[in-house]
Amino acid sequence: MTEVHISKMTGKLDGFKAISTNTVTNDFCIKMNKAKDNVICSKCYSHTMLKGFRKNCQPSLQRNSDLLSSRVLEQEELPLILDAFFRFDAHGELINITNLINYVNIAKKNPHCSFGLWTKRKDLINRYFKDNDCPPNLILIYSNPKISNILSKPPKHFHRTFNNVLEHEEVERQNCTGQQCKNCLLCYTPNNGVTTIVEKVKKY
Repeated sequence: MTEVHISKMTGKLDGFKAISTNTVTNDFCIKMNKAKDNVICSKCYSHTMLKGFRKNCQPSLQRNSDLLSSRVLEQEELPLILDAFFRFDAHGELINITNLINYVNIAKKNPHCSFGLWTKRKDLINRYFKDNDCPPNLILIYSNPKISNILSKPPKHFHRTFNNVLEHEEVERQNCTGQQCKNCLLCYTPNNGVTTIVEKVKKY
């Protein structure tokens, strides 16, 4: 039986673990990566890494893509997470509604853990959560695709927005720049009153 692969993160996400999928085979990601310069996906760190020095990570991420998007996993197949904070899709993006259901079920199985899911797939989020409740330990963050266009109000069903600006823009509003996630936890803490996250565009 194929198990869900859990990655140990480095860099900005040092200390975190994540369940990710394969960016370079995701149709949505491929399309967005070819977008115009004002779309953050055109500067995607994951495409760059997985086609380059992290190419060896693709097989395990592809197994996750295939497993999480093909069927709703049984309860005993869902991983037990021993961490307090956890990331969904440090690489990749929601593939389909089945992928989302599996993430929701993982969050439900691990109510002691706070999960963050960054996604641009408003279509999938709207489709599922119009008839289903979001677990209180799952934080939905709308990953705004447009650079230099801060969205202060999260879309329906989302808790926060994540925005990218150029280094010299909105400097006073950049609350996700120059620090590691484990030393901040702004995105992962429920009901902290913060709905807008702003980071400067990174260079890879």
